Amino acid sequence: MASKKGDMMGHTIKGGHKRATKSGAGMTKKGVAKYRRDNPGSKLKTAVTGKVKKGRKDAKRRKSYCARSAGQMKKFPKAAKNPNSRLRQARRRWKC
Repeated sequence: MASKKGDMMGHTIKGGHKRATKSGAGMTKKGVAKYRRDNPGSKLKTAVTGKVKKGRKDAKRRKSYCARSAGQMKKFPKAAKNPNSRLRQARRRWKC
């Protein structure tokens, strides 16, 4: 099993694996595919960005992500205050 620190090694914005902060942060489809190749058994998916009906799997994933990232906002107040931080941009992309 890969170490926590090495999980995202090789995932770059230039390589098309991650979105730049200006374009909403988070991983692209290409990045998720690479991560899943590097980590067999992973169930990682891209962000839920569209409209979803209440109670559907995607709606539950969004609600879960928003709850987890709200905890990150408390843990990293400097990032929470900066509207251009990766955390804030990702939350905006997920429509939290």
